[in-house]
Amino acid sequence: MAKKKVGELIKEARTNAGMTQEQLAKHIKSLTASDISKAERNEKELTQAQLKEIAKATGITQKSLLEAASGTSSTKKTGSSSGTSIKVTTTEKKLLELYRAADSDTKKAAIALLKGEKTQTSSILSSILNNSSIMDTVQSFLTKEQ
Repeated sequence: MAKKKVGELIKEARTNAGMTQEQLAKHIKSLTASDISKAERNEKELTQAQLKEIAKATGITQKSLLEAASGTSSTKKTGSSSGTSIKVTTTEKKLLELYRAADSDTKKAAIALLKGEKTQTSSILSSILNNSSIMDTVQSFLTKEQ
């Protein structure tokens, strides 16, 4: 299977994150939607800092973009093929949004909770209750569900 170019990875990551080029550009201070379009067509070379920001905004690993940009690749195989996209439900998408908005302690507590480590339940609740942006997102989500 041919190695994907950085532009293909950017487009795939952006579309999998449910973002338009304009929405992605808003996350990257130094890029416009036109720049994103050119990068996706491999007509514009991005800096490492820009690639890192794109990775963070779209939820993919920085390593995959940086390796594609430098022409190197990892030989480690994973359980899924690189061309596969995963369909997610609205609830799963909202969980991902909440996870991305959380601080590192909350993320660790959420993972522990999902793994069934019950001792972490009070820790995650405390982290959520003390994070106003997460509470606002949760409140918005709960309001929409009713």
